[in-house]
Amino acid sequence: MNPTSAPPRYRSLATSVAVVLTLALAAAAGCQSQQDPKLQSVQEKLKQTHIYQQGKLRIGVAGTEPLMGEVDNGVYKGFDIEVARYIAASLGYSAEDIEFKAVETENRIPSLQGGDVDLVVSSFSITEEREKLVSFAGPYFVTTQEVLIPVTMKGKIQTIEDLRNPAYRICTSGGSTSEEELERHKVSPLVVMTTNDCVTGIRAGRYDAMSSDETILAGFMSRYPKEFEIVGMPFGTSERLGIGVPITDPALRDLVAYFLQKSYLAGRNGGSSPWRTAYNKTLGPWLGADRNQPAPEKVPDLIDFDERSPR
Repeated sequence: MNPTSAPPRYRSLATSVAVVLTLALAAAAGCQSQQDPKLQSVQEKLKQTHIYQQGKLRIGVAGTEPLMGEVDNGVYKGFDIEVARYIAASLGYSAEDIEFKAVETENRIPSLQGGDVDLVVSSFSITEEREKLVSFAGPYFVTTQEVLIPVTMKGKIQTIEDLRNPAYRICTSGGSTSEEELERHKVSPLVVMTTNDCVTGIRAGRYDAMSSDETILAGFMSRYPKEFEIVGMPFGTSERLGIGVPITDPALRDLVAYFLQKSYLAGRNGGSSPWRTAYNKTLGPWLGADRNQPAPEKVPDLIDFDERSPR
């Protein structure tokens, strides 16, 4: 039968089938596009950040914490510094284009909020309260809070109950999670600007002990190995260190998380990674070789790019 001579009811049926098939194919294509959205590239994500085409990357770091972040003859060094350099290089910045700025513990959040720095990599513990004020990428290290005592106090300060003894002067840095944890355990610390102030004070006889992250305490142990020892205490919390980012720049947070994830994936099963290199160079000899980079959280799916210049 010639299609042009088909009865009207057959032509109508054929038309209906064609329409249904067209709609079905369109719906399938729509579902497929929803299931497989086009991923953003790192370059596209970078264009959404406040650092895009910015000549210098300003990173807030500690300047007086051995092994973590300190200035030695004008050169910044430490675990946090190495991690910061890796992130900066991944974002397209050469060593000459990184501007390190020493920030004190209580000034880390104001420095990000005020635009003084673009990132903070400075033993910055991730907490719910801080996440209301700044964003975090990470964690890139998990540590615990401990106590550093001079060898003259060995056997005298051994427990949290000992820290509560008003006869002992316990020092910590202001604006830190260590200060909050001590107060939560009903310990009244003497608060100073930096952990280095605590150590200087102990050596001068002004304080009897200090409490901070194990990573920071290990740094001072490395500087004064015969003067101090670390006392492990059951504070009951883990410190998850993250990289601070302005809360107004989610794209930059995503990029930092993405590059931390790249290092984490490279280092699984004992493989080499930027994180492992940084750890072995700094903290490893003091904390042991069995530490591993933790898996970063809230990592976006991105397509990497080869040309990494942000300019």
